[in-house]
Amino acid sequence: MKKIALMIAGLGIAISALPATASAQQWQNINARQVNIEQRINTGIRNGALTRPEATRLRTQFRNLNGLEQQYRRSGGGLTQAERRDLDRRFDALAQRVRTQKNDRQGRR
Repeated sequence: MKKIALMIAGLGIAISALPATASAQQWQNINARQVNIEQRINTGIRNGALTRPEATRLRTQFRNLNGLEQQYRRSGGGLTQAERRDLDRRFDALAQRVRTQKNDRQGRR
């Protein structure tokens, strides 16, 4: 009986630790995401993976998203869960656009 109880307790600890470590590695706060996206845009410009019009468009979208974040922060003194989810969704979409534009083989000529 003791053996079964210890096995169940050990299994519970192992299972509860897995999602926490997996999600902690994938999640980034908003500021880290902003820095990451900005660096990816700058890298794409430097190595020629982004054309000037692509870079201009992506930077404009990035600035608009930063403005939206500031607007959210001003309106309530911080970000609500809904605002965080909205910003996360928008940052995901922008990161995908950066990835797509960098890999579309329309480099500078």
